Amino acid sequence: MERRSMSGALLVAGTTSDAGKSVVTAGICRWLARQGVRVAPFKAQNMSLNSFVTADGAEIGRAQAMQAQAARIEPEAAMNPVLLKPGGDGRSQVVLLGRPVAEVGALDYRERKPVLLERALECLADLRSRYEVVVCEGAGSPAEINLRDRDIANMGLATAAGLPVVVVGDIDRGGVFAAMYGTLALLSAEDQRHVAGWFVNKFRGDARLLAPGLEMLRQLTGRPVLGTLPMLSGLWLDAEDSLDLTTVVDRAEASGPVGRDVLRVAVVRFPRLSNFTDVDALAQEPGVLVRWATRPEELADADLVVLPGTRATVADLAWLRERGLEPALKARVAAGLPVLGICGGYQMLGRVIVDEVESRAGEVAGLGLLPTRVVFGAEKVLARPVGEALGERVEGYEIHHGVVSVEGGETFVTDGRGHGLDGCRLGPVWGTTWHGVLENDAFRRRLLRRIAESSGREFVPAPDTSFAAAREARLDRLGDLIEEHADTDALWKLIENGVPDGLPFLPPGAPRLMES
Repeated sequence: MERRSMSGALLVAGTTSDAGKSVVTAGICRWLARQGVRVAPFKAQNMSLNSFVTADGAEIGRAQAMQAQAARIEPEAAMNPVLLKPGGDGRSQVVLLGRPVAEVGALDYRERKPVLLERALECLADLRSRYEVVVCEGAGSPAEINLRDRDIANMGLATAAGLPVVVVGDIDRGGVFAAMYGTLALLSAEDQRHVAGWFVNKFRGDARLLAPGLEMLRQLTGRPVLGTLPMLSGLWLDAEDSLDLTTVVDRAEASGPVGRDVLRVAVVRFPRLSNFTDVDALAQEPGVLVRWATRPEELADADLVVLPGTRATVADLAWLRERGLEPALKARVAAGLPVLGICGGYQMLGRVIVDEVESRAGEVAGLGLLPTRVVFGAEKVLARPVGEALGERVEGYEIHHGVVSVEGGETFVTDGRGHGLDGCRLGPVWGTTWHGVLENDAFRRRLLRRIAESSGREFVPAPDTSFAAAREARLDRLGDLIEEHADTDALWKLIENGVPDGLPFLPPGAPRLMES
């Protein structure tokens, strides 16, 4: 397709959470970037425990970082001005322009929304001044009528910024036509004016059977279906919430191990799991089988157990104990079998946790598997460190209040930011504050060799597995999804021309389907 000069913005909303907004937004970003368009993603308000640190030390939703990669640009705070990180007590940490500013309950947060909308609109205007196109992603559903008066991410943003809206529905769940019609019917006349079309997502089957329904939807709503997107498996894209997790793809079956054995990894699925994308690179390795675990018996045959990050270290440590996982972990260590803790999981492995910030529980006994002490500080550490570990260069990112001090024993590697991976090792137990370390290919391969040796497995990591290349390939699949299955001419027009004129208002009441 020829390069087109353009300027505009579009909002991708969804009939429900997890309908596919993030995927469609990323796909449109990659499709436009391929045409040479300078495009940026934007999400005014995100609620997620899966976050990322930008180059200048700002925290944003990891989905927006993924979408920035799809757009082939560096992520920045303006792309996700408001990030909510739920805690364990019905409250959420509010991150504004990459920095934590408050801990609030739902009602407290509601009162802050008018000011937050102003900041979001400022960020959107800033991005639009620097990029040809901004593709915005909504949050949840635009038809949450009890929240509409203070909405800053869906129709509140669309009406304030004059954005055309496309709505994504997940047909795999069933009831997609009812969800689309109902979404529109619940909106006010002013909000309906911005809804310009539909995307049917996760379709599988014969498209000829769906065609009559698509035409009926157009007749009922006066809006076209702009794309029917097929179900794609194995994308492993950055989910916003641990509720979106499904079983990690079995790469051991997909590619087969290089050596004789498969390496089994059990990842403890904490209730307030955060930055679970840390294990994606393990699942990408041929011959590595990754599974989520919540019961002691699910750790029994694992060659490696991973304690990942969590938004609530003390509360999730209590959950771990309630589930009977502590004896299982200590039995593993006694047998010389490896355990790896990352960020919150690393904090749990120490002797003592002193937390007057996150849980306000004071001093709590850790698992005692590492000679470390954790003290939670009021200031959140946000950084993009670079160092060396196991003889390899390592890049990562830090997001934590808990500061770990090593009180004896062996260090994992040198404990100095900018020089080595910040962490600790004692026997088969490893821990680090850095997220993203397993995405470093050479380091990951060396670590997997160590794990295989500890477990007595004849496992050899593939020499040419590139996690960065695998991510790029997945983003290209999303670009293909839009290019091959969406009405791209209609998308161009929406982006260039804005909200279409003359879209009909759908009053509440029974559907008014034309007679055939």
